[in-house]
Amino acid sequence: MAAKKKTAAVAIDARLTQLRRDFETLQDDIKGLAGDVGTVASDRAHQAMRSAEDVADRAMRLAEEAAREAKVMAGEFREDAEEWAEEHTEDLRAQVRENPLTAVLIAGGIGAFLGAIFLRR
Repeated sequence: MAAKKKTAAVAIDARLTQLRRDFETLQDDIKGLAGDVGTVASDRAHQAMRSAEDVADRAMRLAEEAAREAKVMAGEFREDAEEWAEEHTEDLRAQVRENPLTAVLIAGGIGAFLGAIFLRR
């Protein structure tokens, strides 16, 4: 009976030793997996950062292009306004000479309107 107990104890010790080895292997695998997950997460973070930088670059190019187009359009509107003013200056002067009071009242109304808009903060 004592021999059976000793054999059982040795078998249990062998199983415990094997279980310890398996547990240590499992711990090493988990540590390696955690390192791999960290590396993958770091790589994904770098990819996300590059994607964000690409989007920002594209947005900047689009904004610059829109600014250039707006500048061109503003120049065209300015030219059109100058052309219209040159064409209608004499007519406008003649109307002001014929109706000076009306011209002063219109100018005052426009000035009051613009003053109200710009003084509103």
